[in-house]
Amino acid sequence: MADDLKHAKPGTVSTPDRYGDKSLARVQAGPWFIVILLIAACAWLGWRAFFYHEEGDPVGSAMLAFEKQNSLTVFSSRFEVVAESVDKRGVLGVDLLESRQAAVIPATVEYRLDLSNMDRDRFEWNAASETLTVILPALKISRPNLDEAAQTTFTEGTYVSRDASSDLARNNSQQAERKAAAFAKNPQVLAMARSAAKEAVRQNLAIPLQVAGWEDIEVVVRFDGESPPA
Repeated sequence: MADDLKHAKPGTVSTPDRYGDKSLARVQAGPWFIVILLIAACAWLGWRAFFYHEEGDPVGSAMLAFEKQNSLTVFSSRFEVVAESVDKRGVLGVDLLESRQAAVIPATVEYRLDLSNMDRDRFEWNAASETLTVILPALKISRPNLDEAAQTTFTEGTYVSRDASSDLARNNSQQAERKAAAFAKNPQVLAMARSAAKEAVRQNLAIPLQVAGWEDIEVVVRFDGESPPA
């Protein structure tokens, strides 16, 4: 120690290189700081993907999905109806000419859901079981669309005038429309339409709910008047 003091210049004091130690500490700490940030980011992303749910509830997400479409066609039924008409024409109340026409006319009926009035009262959320129940209004049945260009007709009569032919065709069309409307309300056809409607609603809600973070949610769909599933 005495020798060091002898060789030291007057007015100077020998001190350790503290600034160099601090710089070295910063360099060594930099990579560890980046690693910690990466671990924190991965943990946050994992929590966001598997545990975090957006603010709000699945009812709001479902209602938002329905707001984008006021009407949803869920089922279409195509069938054939048979109509038959008789035309009688005569003079002074005496029937002189009688003609008959039978027609087989294809008809199409669509079943639609009116989603414009799907308010919050039509959704029930059970947080414990993560079950969303959707209560649908009754299906709307469209007016039958008759494909008269594809119809098959059978006409009987000695002489069928143009007026008689027009009346027979018109009467058969009216009759076919009434029969098609009645057939569209057949319980078996309605059951198929309701089943298709429920599946369509589930599919329409699947993606919006997944995007909102509700991936494991169960969607139960029923119509007004139907009892909840056991």
